Amino acid sequence: MKIASDTEVASDFTAYLKASEQGPVVVTRNGKPIAVLLRAAGQEELDRLLMGHSPKLQLILEGARKRFRAGKGIPHEAFWNEVEAKQAGRIKKRRSARKNGRTSR
Repeated sequence: MKIASDTEVASDFTAYLKASEQGPVVVTRNGKPIAVLLRAAGQEELDRLLMGHSPKLQLILEGARKRFRAGKGIPHEAFWNEVEAKQAGRIKKRRSARKNGRTSR
């Protein structure tokens, strides 16, 4: 991990981007951290990073955690059975639409 001031990063941004390939670069102002430069290995990793910092997603997850703690969740196996049933229904619907000469897209 590398630490650099905002003025150092601003003066040679390309070098600090390159440094972020080796590990996080903590950007400071007046000795206090204000940002972090992270390497994103691909779109999937970038999506996970952005979702992890999404206030809307965090609210949804917190609501789900509260419901689960209150005993309103469903067991793990029941959840996946429901997911698989919905996927099977979608596949069946698509096949039926194609048979009838319609496309689902």
